[in-house]
Amino acid sequence: MNSSQFEKIKNGKGFIAALDQSGGSTPKALAAYGVLEDAYTNDDEMFDQVHEMRTRIITSPGFDSSHILGTILFEQTMDREIEGKYTADYLADKGIVPFLKVDKGLADQKDGVQLMKPINDLDETLRRANERNIFGTKMRSVIHEANPSGIKAVVEQQFEVAKQIMAADLVPIIEPEVDIHSGEKEKCEDILHDELIQQLNALSENEYVMLKLTIPTKNNAYKELIEHPRVLRVVALSGGYSRDEANEKLKQNDGLIGSFSRALAADLRANHSGEEFDEALKSAVESIYDASVNKH
Repeated sequence: MNSSQFEKIKNGKGFIAALDQSGGSTPKALAAYGVLEDAYTNDDEMFDQVHEMRTRIITSPGFDSSHILGTILFEQTMDREIEGKYTADYLADKGIVPFLKVDKGLADQKDGVQLMKPINDLDETLRRANERNIFGTKMRSVIHEANPSGIKAVVEQQFEVAKQIMAADLVPIIEPEVDIHSGEKEKCEDILHDELIQQLNALSENEYVMLKLTIPTKNNAYKELIEHPRVLRVVALSGGYSRDEANEKLKQNDGLIGSFSRALAADLRANHSGEEFDEALKSAVESIYDASVNKH
C-alpha cells in the first residue's frame, strides 16, 4: 500500500470525486451531460463517449489535488488511458488517489434492502487493480426500509467482501446507501450505525476501511464511525439531493466529507467551450470542498 496516499486520505483536506457510473447508469449520466442515446450505437461507443467526458473532467485545471483527495473509477476507466498514461497513474501524478468500483450492481429488493450481486471475478479484479496502481475499492448496497435483518445482511455482506479486498492490500470503501426517499430514513440510519460499529470492532489492528454513507437525517449521527480507529475516512454520497442541498447538509456534519457523482457533474455540458466547462467544474469542486472542510 502507498503510505503517502494512505496519509493523504486519512488526514488530507478535500473530498472524493465519484466518476464510476457503470453500464446501467451511464446513459443517464451522458444524457445529463448532453450526449443523447442517438450519439452512439452500441456499448463500446457509449463507453468511448463517457471516457471522453471523464477525461475532460480529470484533465481540467479545476480538478486538482488541492481540493480533491481521491477519485472513484469505473473498471473500464481503469483500463483506459489519459494522455498516454493509465487513468490511475495520471491521477496519481496529479496528486489524486485512485479508487475502483468493484461491485456488479444490485440484487432485487428483499427484506427492505438490495444486497450486492455476487462479484465472481473479484480476485482477478483486485490483481489487476494492484497492477494498475489502484489504492482502494468501492462497492454499493441500498437500504430502503428499517428492517433489522435486512440491514444486518447488507453490512455482513459488505464486510465479508471487504476482508477479501484488505487481504489484497487495498482499502475498501463500504457503501451501504440509505435511500433518501425512505419513510424510515432516520431509523434505518440508527440500525445501520449499530451494525457498522459491531463489524468495525471485530477488525484487527492492521485492517482499515472507509465508509460511504448517505448524509444522516440527524446531524453528527455518524460521529462514532468517523472517530473509529479502524475507519480511514467517512465520505458522503449525494444520493439524489441537488448539489446545494447536499452541500448544506454536509456542512452540518463534522468530519464528514463529500464523495459526489451527479452533484459534481450536474452543471457540465458536452457543448460547453473549454472556458465554460472549466469554470463550471471549478465552481462545483470549490463548493463541495468548502462543504467538506468548513463546517457550521
